[in-house]
Order: sequence, then C-alpha cells, then structure tokens
Amino acid sequence: MPVHRSGLPRIRALATAGAVLLAVVSLPRTAAAAESAPAAPPRGSARMGAGVLAHDGRGGLPSVRATRTEGVDVSSHQGDVAWTTLWNSGVRWAYTKATEGTYYTNPYHPQQYDGSYDVGMVRGSYHFGTPDTASGSAQADYFVDRGGGWSADGRTLPGVLDIEWNPYGDACYGKSQSAMVSWIRDFLDQYRYRTGRDAVLYTATSWWKQCTGNYAGFAATTPLWIARYASTVGELPAGWDTYTMWQYTSTGPTVGDHDLFNGTPDGVRAFALG
Repeated sequence: MPVHRSGLPRIRALATAGAVLLAVVSLPRTAAAAESAPAAPPRGSARMGAGVLAHDGRGGLPSVRATRTEGVDVSSHQGDVAWTTLWNSGVRWAYTKATEGTYYTNPYHPQQYDGSYDVGMVRGSYHFGTPDTASGSAQADYFVDRGGGWSADGRTLPGVLDIEWNPYGDACYGKSQSAMVSWIRDFLDQYRYRTGRDAVLYTATSWWKQCTGNYAGFAATTPLWIARYASTVGELPAGWDTYTMWQYTSTGPTVGDHDLFNGTPDGVRAFALG
C-alpha cells in the first residue's frame, strides 16, 4: 500500500492550494462590493428637503407669485449666509436649522438666525426630527432650549418640526403609522406647552401618506409647510385645504432651498406675531 500512502499528501496539498486560490480570487469581489455600498451620512447632516428630490423628483417652477412672499431655509450646509444678497434679491423671510434629535446643534445658527434679522427679514428656526433616537417631547425641549423658541415681536416665526424621510435608515424611522402620529403629537404638544405657539409642520405628502397613513388630525391647529419641487403644490396631506409655506425648489440662487409664504409680506409679519 505504499503507493496509496504517498498519494494522500499530494491530494491534501492540491486541496489546500485550491482553497487558497479560491480565497484569493474572491477577495477583490468582496472588497469591490464593500466599496460600492453607500455609506450612511453622519448624524447631524440632515437638512430640510433632504429626501424630496430623491423620492418625489423635480418639476417646473411656480408661475404666479404676486400674492406670495419669497423665503429661504438654510442649515450648516450653507455656512455663513450672504443675507444682504438675499434681501436684495427679494427674500423677506428665512428659517435656519437649529437642532436635530437631541444630539446636534447647528454651529452656524447664530450667524444665520441673527444675520437674517439684521437685514430686515422675519426669521425662525427649525428642528429635524429623528423619531428613532428620542421622544417627541424630549426633542421639542432640546429645540426650544437651543434656539427654537418664539417671541411675539412680529419678527420671530414659530418653530418648525421638519418630519420627512430618514436619511440615516428606514424611511419611517422604524415606526408604525400610529406610532409616528403619536410621536409627532408628542412633539407638537410639548412645543405648544413651552412657547404658547403651535409649531409649523414641514413635510411632503408622499412621506405623510407612507409614514402616518395620511393622518388628518393635526390640520385644525398646525400650519403646514409643504415640500414639492414643481410648478404647483399638488395634493396636500389629508385635513389641510391650504398651505402656509411651500418649499418649491432646492436649486435657487445664492441659497438652494427657496420657499413661498402663502401671502404678502404683511401676512408674514402677522403670522409671526401670532
């Protein structure tokens, strides 16, 4: 049986060599797959309208603006904003991101919030809600305590809850439609308790349908800021028969996100006053 004994090591060697070769050949494919997988953006980087273009696309631009007033919304992505340039172009109101979740504060908020006020604009702050990280009431408190408050001076707009597609994971933040409605209610109730004003709700109709089941119960008290990049606002979420503000593009001059208030400049100031 010596022939058979001498053949065993040879068979083992061939098997080992084949396994090594297979592993070496498969390595580049594994690395390429890892490189092609999109990385999640860092927490804190979310901004108003972050998911609108990807989910709803872009159409035309509004044609009738005579009874509407131009505004902008900004975040840390814009850094220090050229507010005089925007004022000279006809922008009369602005919102700046103040907070996200209970873990992020916009470092540019003071320049953006105070700078818009200094050139004559009516301005306010918004909070990017992340229902998967903390309760609605906790996030409302975090927002109010870090620049999201309101005062009846005619120049300060009520705070905004930006609730839309999750840029960090599941579109609805892992919540059922009823749980999402409860989270939003928790935020709105706490904001009203802290400031005496109803917060504005920023959202897109398609997200609202998907993640709340097109809930209509907030419309009676909550002003709507609708997101739709088209020539008309289109269908509104259930319960609202009109909008207060409309984010109509993410590609405007000077600052990308441009908005229309559904009224005159005097109407903007009256809305701020409450």
